[in-house]
Amino acid sequence: MIVLGLNGSPHRDGNTAELLRVALEAAAELGVKTETLYLQEILDKLEKTYCTACSTPCTGVCYRGTELEQVLARLGEVDGILMASPVYFGTVSAQLKTFWDKTRRLRREKKLLNVVGGALSSGGARFGGQETTLKAMHSMMLIQGMLIVGDCYDEKAPGHHGVCAQEPSREDSYALKRAVVLGKRVAQVCLATGSLRQNRRSNG
Repeated sequence: MIVLGLNGSPHRDGNTAELLRVALEAAAELGVKTETLYLQEILDKLEKTYCTACSTPCTGVCYRGTELEQVLARLGEVDGILMASPVYFGTVSAQLKTFWDKTRRLRREKKLLNVVGGALSSGGARFGGQETTLKAMHSMMLIQGMLIVGDCYDEKAPGHHGVCAQEPSREDSYALKRAVVLGKRVAQVCLATGSLRQNRRSNG
């Protein structure tokens, strides 16, 4: 089982990265493998950064032969994705949105169907748009047919949308606790739903 972290921040080691690190470490405690992608670094290598819907259905011609092609192929192999973004004007960063726009071909091929997803966000204020940012990430994942989970405490508490942190996130003890819960829950659901992805990949 593999859980992939997507760091949608332009800062490799900032507040968003800290939340993602904690969540992935928690997921790893349940026996899944974890990896992290820094989207800014991937996008920096592209000649054509933005999706212009140049072909329908998408053929992936704009990133053919690039690192992004390899990264998107990797996305189609994982069991879970922890998506993390800072709040930019009440929604996700340009880096995360730009990267996800490039996943049109994955949607057509149903590569992310039944992959488990969770979301984390950090903002400059306690109520600084984190939940609207989480909901934007949830929408992006739902359109791919992913299975969305929130940061549920236990069987008695259904939980919330995901992890909301106030910067600096490393000092937000509540958010860090929620990141642990979310990481473990994504791993648990991955382990419980593996047959769904295996059947789809075998038949695909």
